[in-house]
Amino acid sequence: MTITKLSPRKMLTVIEVCEELGISRSTFYDWRQKKRAPRCIKLPNGDLRVRRGDLDHWLDNHEDAA
Repeated sequence: MTITKLSPRKMLTVIEVCEELGISRSTFYDWRQKKRAPRCIKLPNGDLRVRRGDLDHWLDNHEDAA
């Protein structure tokens, strides 16, 4: 019998997302309040996480078709 390990979903912190996007945390929280930020998961301790796939999807949707 083999046991298959599921790979954990890559979860990014708000700081990691802000660094990748080149924005401040206050800008991220402003976007979040205005429903413009990537989808977040609120952990039981109140911290936020963003799934890597959700950030990639959000970026794809905000790509400028120049």
